Amino acid sequence: MNANYYAILMAGGVGSRFWPVSTTEYPKQFHDMLGAGVSLLQKTFGRLSQFIPSENILILTNERYTGLVMKQLPEVKPSQVVAEPAMRNTAPCILYAALKIQKMNPDALMVVAPSDHWIEDEKAFEKDVLSCFEFCLKSKVLCTLGITPAFPNTGFGYIEFDKDKKDEPGLKKVKQFREKPDYETAKQFLSQGNFLWNAGIFMWSASAIIEAFQTYQPETYTLFEKGIGLYNTLEEQRFIEANYPRAENISIDYAILEQSEAVYVLPAGFDWNDLGTWGSLYEKLPKDALGNAGVAERVLTEDCEGTMVRLPEGKVGVLEGLKDFIVVDSEKALLILPKSKEQEIKQWVSKVKDTFGPDFI
Repeated sequence: MNANYYAILMAGGVGSRFWPVSTTEYPKQFHDMLGAGVSLLQKTFGRLSQFIPSENILILTNERYTGLVMKQLPEVKPSQVVAEPAMRNTAPCILYAALKIQKMNPDALMVVAPSDHWIEDEKAFEKDVLSCFEFCLKSKVLCTLGITPAFPNTGFGYIEFDKDKKDEPGLKKVKQFREKPDYETAKQFLSQGNFLWNAGIFMWSASAIIEAFQTYQPETYTLFEKGIGLYNTLEEQRFIEANYPRAENISIDYAILEQSEAVYVLPAGFDWNDLGTWGSLYEKLPKDALGNAGVAERVLTEDCEGTMVRLPEGKVGVLEGLKDFIVVDSEKALLILPKSKEQEIKQWVSKVKDTFGPDFI
């Protein structure tokens, strides 16, 4: 394996749209959401370690989840777990990790990957990442993977690329990033033929992303640059605990990618699902003749269609007369909701917290 290859595995989110299974104490990336025998975190680590030295994979997470990461990935060293003392979105943590990596290896190339995506063709994923790495070796560019839209989805951001400009085989110059559209706008995107879903998977050299922060986010860079002498030493944690909460709460998209003129996108050669909602999970689960799906062995249904069921292990479920519903039971909470209203789950989580307290979310 190439010793210059590194990965940042993003595993700090709460995943509130997967409530009540995903909670602040035990988020979705630590669950076996697909019934595959491994958690999403373990699956993603295994995918990356096929072509990136496992010791070069850093797991970015909130400090409250450090124990969960170490339990699920016993092969990693404590130094590979980069713990945020405060939630500050993706830009600060990516810069922090990039500075640590650059100090280890000035020639580092890195992929930033969420821990909770579903990718079936892992060899195609590897091929796409390595193609971007080759481009990053030649130029100070920032690369991302885009997903060819299957339908006018309103739940994803989009990447508009320049149809006329061709720099590398397959890679396309990004024209602009577009916010989550309404349905009519999404249909227009698809009809134009130069829009991709934003998968949130990025490739760049450590030096390129750090220089981008120097240019577009100088205050954030200055904050973290002060700790360079301490990174990867015993003094690092004290510096981060004191300074990390001072960082701006901003995503890597807003902070860097929407401002840089050196962003390229590669249309992905693999099937992809962000597993962002119960509905997206439903799409990937085996279904019976009436379209019912679930991660549960002991469920009896009558007159049910298109319904997603998840029950605790060993629990028996009996469902009748449900069409296109989500039924999710956990130790502390039960969710029964039409699939068409799954985007309201975050609102229900807030209501549960306000009414019954944080122990249930």
